[in-house]
Amino acid sequence: MEHDGDGDGGSSSSRPINISQQPHEHDAFVGETSSLSSTVLLDHVGEVSLTFNSDGLSWKLLGSSDYNETTCLGITLGSKFATEIKFSDVYAAEFINYGIVHGASILVQNSEMYRFTVHGFERSKTQPSVWALAVYTFGHKDMQICQMWANQINDAIKLEVERPKNLMVFIHPRSGKGNGYRIWEMVAPIFSRAKVKTKVIVTQRAGQAFDVMQSTSNNELNLYDGVVTVGGDGFFNEILNGFLKSRHKAPFPPAPSDFPHSNGVLDSSGVNDLNEAVAEPSQNEDQSPLLPSSKHNGSQDASCSTDQDPDLLLPNERFRFGIIPAGSTDAIVMCTTGARDPITSALQIVLGKRVCLDIAQVVRWKLTSVSEVEPYVRYAASFAGYGFYGDVITESEKLRWMGPKRYDYAGTKVFLRHRSYQAEIAYLEVKSEESGSPSVSERVICRVNCKVCKSKSNRGNRAGCHSTPYSHPGETRWLKSKGRYISVGAAIISNRNERAPDGLVADAHLSDGFLHLILIKDCPHAYYLWHLTQLARKGGKPLNFKFVEHHKTPAFTFTSFGNESVWNLDGERLQAHQLSAQVFQGLVSLFASGPEV
Repeated sequence: MEHDGDGDGGSSSSRPINISQQPHEHDAFVGETSSLSSTVLLDHVGEVSLTFNSDGLSWKLLGSSDYNETTCLGITLGSKFATEIKFSDVYAAEFINYGIVHGASILVQNSEMYRFTVHGFERSKTQPSVWALAVYTFGHKDMQICQMWANQINDAIKLEVERPKNLMVFIHPRSGKGNGYRIWEMVAPIFSRAKVKTKVIVTQRAGQAFDVMQSTSNNELNLYDGVVTVGGDGFFNEILNGFLKSRHKAPFPPAPSDFPHSNGVLDSSGVNDLNEAVAEPSQNEDQSPLLPSSKHNGSQDASCSTDQDPDLLLPNERFRFGIIPAGSTDAIVMCTTGARDPITSALQIVLGKRVCLDIAQVVRWKLTSVSEVEPYVRYAASFAGYGFYGDVITESEKLRWMGPKRYDYAGTKVFLRHRSYQAEIAYLEVKSEESGSPSVSERVICRVNCKVCKSKSNRGNRAGCHSTPYSHPGETRWLKSKGRYISVGAAIISNRNERAPDGLVADAHLSDGFLHLILIKDCPHAYYLWHLTQLARKGGKPLNFKFVEHHKTPAFTFTSFGNESVWNLDGERLQAHQLSAQVFQGLVSLFASGPEV
């Protein structure tokens, strides 16, 4: 165990130290209205009066006021060191035995004494969404005093019942720049100090994490509070699909209307049939490890009957997913924590933070040799894209040896090619009052404790049986868009990342039950460059072009008329000429709190 206090804070004094405390309170302290107080040394600060309050710790510097505040030209600027920490921000307290407590300056001697440390976090002053480790080391001559404080603090943080105790951790050793395991080694001490048990699985091949999640029984998964991934968006997608494949029971979205045996919802809403069904490429052309040859075992029965373990019924807020970023883009982490920072993510996991996340069910429809419709089901947490986005993922797969730079190279190559594709998209119309779409000037950005996500109706999704927006066809209307498109994108979240600081859709939310359908019509090369330039700017307006259609919807269908049809699902490649998608609100929960800014 590291002794962080050896270099992090405290001062000493040659005079005796006064102790003030209530005797015999060790066992009955937590929950009492009275408070415990001791005079101790705070490393690199000085002698302080430390008080145990109902919601946290506070301390006040004793003696000289030189360290109490900072002044400039006689103006008080405020304290230059922390004076309190809430238990909700503390993840561990440790008694670290005898050692040095440092003085506040080189003029004050160091002292050797017993010590205990309090581990928490503090927000960056320049980047509020970034959480930095904060370690406070206190010293006292009496070993029992230090042990008592450490025990009382640990008893208090045990009352934070949302915190995980047992996690399954998947590490992608080749994510991003191949730093997956190194990043885990950097954050693992946080889990160890927080007394969180971790079962670590380092994957050796593509699809291994999917296989493990799919084959793990519900009884075994119930031994864990959640699953943590150390990797990128594609790796999380693999684990999410392995978890949901056999556990998510819900009706399929409507198939494109050109298929035999389709449910007819589109026809009854005024979308014309196409002349001929387009067959999918053979199974051998599909290299995704997430698409087995067997039929999807999800139920299309509206009753959603299931033999699942009740503890893993979906949506499920108890069993959460965590992502420690180690990928090339890490858009999901950027949207759910506000920072692409492994320490921030690890802290939000051990502190038991929670946000609900919408998940899109994406169905690739295919004709079998006997002309029967066979659906393949995939899930996406951030984005599904066709055309430009599918071409980029196809090109980048050929260049994995380049690392993350392959996306820039592939994107430039695809942009210069400037291809467009003939396709038809049908989407479910949403009334403005139902979608909660305000005017541009009033749009609400998704943040910590987002009011939009909390206030949206769950539309039946939390009842175990997942009703869909088109469960009552007479109350819905499908609209159609047909033509040549450079790209078709469906953003489930804003998809903020380093290349697009506001994301594809700045005001997309984590859990409002809608996706944003973005259709980029065929346009001159210079216009498309203008659109991409706006995406790359903070405060840009990438959707304010005549060649861009933007629709907020819970479901859509897609049909391609070309020979090639590749989709990008959370960074994973999927071939699909006919595809349908629908959103399930808050289907899974993440160990995250939402971005601060």
